[in-house]
Amino acid sequence: MFSTVLIANRGEIALRVARTCRELGLRVVAVHSTEDRDSAVVRLADESVQIGPAPARRSYLNIPALIEAARRTGADALHPGYGFLSEDADLAAVCAENGIAFIGSPAPVLEVFGDKIAARALMAEAGLPLLPGSAAPPGSAREAREAADAIGYPVIVKAAAGGGGNAMAVVREAADLASAWRRVRTDAQALFGDDRVYVERHLGAARHVEVQLLCDAHGNVLSLGTRDCSVQRRRQKLIEEAPAPRLPGGLAERMAEAAVAGARAAGCVGAATFEFLVSPGGSFAYLETNCRIQVEHPVTEMVTGVDLVAEQIRIAAGRELSLRPEDVRPRGTAIECRINAEDPDRDFVPAPGPLTEFRLPGGPFVRVDTHGYPGYRIPAAYDSLLAKLVVWAPDRDRALRRMAAVLGECRISGPGVRTTAGFLARLIADPRFQDAEHDTALALDPPPDPRPVH
Repeated sequence: MFSTVLIANRGEIALRVARTCRELGLRVVAVHSTEDRDSAVVRLADESVQIGPAPARRSYLNIPALIEAARRTGADALHPGYGFLSEDADLAAVCAENGIAFIGSPAPVLEVFGDKIAARALMAEAGLPLLPGSAAPPGSAREAREAADAIGYPVIVKAAAGGGGNAMAVVREAADLASAWRRVRTDAQALFGDDRVYVERHLGAARHVEVQLLCDAHGNVLSLGTRDCSVQRRRQKLIEEAPAPRLPGGLAERMAEAAVAGARAAGCVGAATFEFLVSPGGSFAYLETNCRIQVEHPVTEMVTGVDLVAEQIRIAAGRELSLRPEDVRPRGTAIECRINAEDPDRDFVPAPGPLTEFRLPGGPFVRVDTHGYPGYRIPAAYDSLLAKLVVWAPDRDRALRRMAAVLGECRISGPGVRTTAGFLARLIADPRFQDAEHDTALALDPPPDPRPVH
């Protein structure tokens, strides 16, 4: 086992990883920007290193600064969390060159899944079902139009190196294809330094369902079940639950089998999530793979009792999986709501500022992952995620009631601060969500705000 883990991240995930490291008896090194010097993980860590100013490209995305911090503190492992450099092949390779264990998949695996076109080709070879799409990046608007015409509208134009719901556009008519192709290429170059795009069939009324895997370096791959992540806005997940409700008989098992086959073909190591789109008719198609811990991992932990971060660390230390398929027996339902510092009344514009009041719920089977505290100043420089509320219950109806109750307990305020808690409460109460008849369009057509209009 390692002696010291450097956490190359910030916010709630850095704090969550630090807590598991403490339970495993490992020293914790927190890196931070000048903006995050008073963060909760810095207070908890055994040692902290300031790695740069507030802009992420000069701190959390600065690979030389991260490696130097690991060397200086004697860290023999690096946990990248999610976002930032969590799936960066260059960071994984540099860690290996410097004798630092990267807690995640090796660089060649990250390179494959970082290229959506290469990933689609590999998954097709592994037998996973794919939506119709272009096998290679169109070299011109005319080629993109020809590909879209062959696939059939609507289509979605995506960046090959994309992620996080960025650099993509849905096209419903042929006349709009050329402008969308040019726009996505421009966005892809600006965001990822790679202007390659591809065209794929777009499913409108679909569900977004994923399978959580653990994979060791000895060829063992284990499925921990499904999650439903269909409630999204701007392709950013808002509500997740495990297991995915009301899937047709046998579908969860077939998706798990496909995910395991894909992970074996790619050589995934550590935590891996295979994401699928499920059509109203019950067919499914591969979407993408994330070789890292997911924001929504707590719902899987709540129904399985497995600490996914602890398993990540053990796997990175070279150990075989500590679990067998018969050890994974999901129980009940877990639901997670992401509380963002955004203003729903102003098109969800970020609403950072100091927290003068910060009271989050508790009670039986309630988990709160947050880096906030009274007096904490939510920075404007980073993602707006402030807290994750997670509940568990023996069945979905009781989980829904529990989530409605805990959302009502949230008391978060401060100058300029607004959150999405009320908006999420309305989505939870929506009959479509209550009956598990929702899809990815739910948050685009939310129920009305019951507050009086002045």
